[in-house]
This record gives sequence, C-alpha cells and structure tokens, in this order.
Amino acid sequence: MTETPFPGRMPGEDDSVNDDAVNTEYVNDEVPAAAADAAAGDPAETEREVVGETTFEPTTGRPSPAAPSVHPDTALAAERLDDLQRLQAEYVNYKRRVDRDRAVVQEAAVQSVLDALLPVLDDIHAARQHGDLVAGPFASIADKLESTLGKFGLERFGDVGVEFDPLVHEALMHTSWDADNPALPKDATTTTVVTVLQPGYRTGDRVIRPARVAVADPT
Repeated sequence: MTETPFPGRMPGEDDSVNDDAVNTEYVNDEVPAAAADAAAGDPAETEREVVGETTFEPTTGRPSPAAPSVHPDTALAAERLDDLQRLQAEYVNYKRRVDRDRAVVQEAAVQSVLDALLPVLDDIHAARQHGDLVAGPFASIADKLESTLGKFGLERFGDVGVEFDPLVHEALMHTSWDADNPALPKDATTTTVVTVLQPGYRTGDRVIRPARVAVADPT
C-alpha cells in the first residue's frame, strides 16, 4: 500500500519535524490571547499591586503616599481653639464698647446735673453783681458750689466788649453804640457785645448754654 504524505510535507521527511511546527504555531496563537485576557482585566489591578493594607506602585515598587489622617483629639482641640479665639475677640470688642459708652454716659450725667443747677448759678451771679454775696455764710456756700462744679469742667463765659460770636452768644437785643462806654473797644469794626444779660456756661468745647447778650454796631 502506498503512504500518502502529510500536506505540506516532503516525501521522506520525518513526521516529528512537522509535529514540532504544528506545536509552535499553536503556542504562538496562545500567547497573544493570554496577553489580551490580561489587558482586559481590572485596570486598577494592572496599575498597582495591593499587598495587605499597603499599596505599591508598579514602576518603583515603593509604597504610595496615603491620605493623612487627623486624630479625633487633634480635631477637637483645633475646634476648641477656634471657639476660644472667637470668644476672646468678642470680649475685647465688648470691653471697648463698654468703655466708650461709660464715658458718654458720664458726660451726659454731668451735663444733666449742670443743666439743673443753671438757675441756681444765675441767682448766685446776680446776687454777686448786686453786692449781696460779699461776705457771710451764703457767700461761702456759693463759693464752694462754684468751686465744686469747676472740678467737672464747668466754666462761665460772657464779657462786654468782645466780638459777637453766634456759636457762643445769643443776641436778645440790638442797641446803639455807646462811645463813652470804657468797656467797649475804640477800634471795633464788627458787631460787639455791649451788655451781658445772662452769662453762658460750657464744659470744655461744649456749650451748655450760650451767653445771652445785647449787641451794637460801632459807628
């Protein structure tokens, strides 16, 4: 019987050679398929390798940096520090506001008392002008009262012969110029106070009551 040669095999060629060629082609076909299966797997698994709880980078083999964790006690301490700083700022603002309001309240209280005593001071001033408080116990009491009020910055003002100032003077009448009055300046060129009807009072730069005066224009 005549032997039929294997396709692609020369007559007389050994069958083992052809068998090796077939096995080689089978292996070559399996390698790309295995690579494709590996590539189609989980991308995260191909990028890094996880061993236990530590993540390793595939290129360097070093552990990858993990997100820093804050201890609960540290977070609580930071929160309490923020609360303390906020309370301190609120207290400083409160103290400044109280100090400012205290000065305003004190000034308002002093002015209220001085306003109530203005009629008494007017009577004392009028009595002095008429010579009724030259001596005696009432003169001593009047001196002590004016001295005590002076400690709170009270000052009496209003003089004859000064230039009229609407900021501190209240003109109640306008009269003619008396050239024979020695209290009036000879070189006056503007409206001048010729008579003080009621003195004015002030504390510092604040006018409690303007001086009530009579004015005249020089001729």
